[in-house]
Amino acid sequence: MNQSPLLLTLGDPNGLGPELVCRLLGDGSYDGRPLVLIGPEESLDHHCERLGLRRFWTEIDTSGVASASASISLYTPPEQGVFTMRSGQAHPEGGRAAGLALEAACEFLNAKQSPGVVTCPLNKAMLQDAGFDFPGHTEFFAERLGVGRENICMHLGGPKLRVSLVTTHPPLTEVPSLITRERILRCLELTWGLVSKLEPAPAPIAVCGLNPHAGESGKIGSEEAAIIAPAIEEARARGISVEGPFPGDTIFHFAAKGLYSAVLAMYHDQGLAPLKLLHFSEAVNVTLGLPVVRTSVDHGTGYDITGKDVADTGSLAAALALAERLLD
Repeated sequence: MNQSPLLLTLGDPNGLGPELVCRLLGDGSYDGRPLVLIGPEESLDHHCERLGLRRFWTEIDTSGVASASASISLYTPPEQGVFTMRSGQAHPEGGRAAGLALEAACEFLNAKQSPGVVTCPLNKAMLQDAGFDFPGHTEFFAERLGVGRENICMHLGGPKLRVSLVTTHPPLTEVPSLITRERILRCLELTWGLVSKLEPAPAPIAVCGLNPHAGESGKIGSEEAAIIAPAIEEARARGISVEGPFPGDTIFHFAAKGLYSAVLAMYHDQGLAPLKLLHFSEAVNVTLGLPVVRTSVDHGTGYDITGKDVADTGSLAAALALAERLLD
């Protein structure tokens, strides 16, 4: 191979990941950077048989990525053992398989055998039930790649709207205490770095307030004046083009019109509800601040539609394409 391969974890094998991989890659037309799929082979066999596809991957042994020589290879962690498919069902064994795939991916990434990873969806509850104490992919990679959760930023983007998050998956009651000047500044630096790489002259980043009406001049909360605005001023002093804080109920309208390169939201649903309204089947999740490229689909396991072949492959295709673009 002329390029080191990109990793692709299958996520929860009982969910949409293996199906989408088979439908997107199974026709033999893939011509991108070499891929190493990571997860139980049984999940791919299940969907290939169902879809009438031939095997489109080459198995590699426990030496891992170093032994990959095909356009698409498959590595099953030796700890996995035989996997019993429960397609469309949430089960801890699906969480265990997803966690083992992530651990293998991190081993390869830390050993610099691959420059990046694309992830298919997992079920956070099943991941935790299987003994992996992480809220999700973002936090898993931050810890296992030695960066620390406080130094990364969760970002999702589609054709019209890009959104970064100051907080990722905490309960809503914990969000105010997690919003700090340092955290906002770190997310602005990482987001500006991304949009500057993707666009020759990016528009400013817009920053949401935490409270309704961005605090209404202090009448509906003090976080905007005490924390968010000072972080914005410091970011400007560092050369980042940024504006705000803006009310969260209006700023996404203007960002989607192209007036801003991205929006920094204070919490998960504030940012991702408008993004998924616009880009449910085409957005890509990117973990900013890692020493490697990590992209992902923007949807969940979709147990209820797994095996029905109605799920859109667009987000997985976009995640692969963005990973390659960021690796160029």
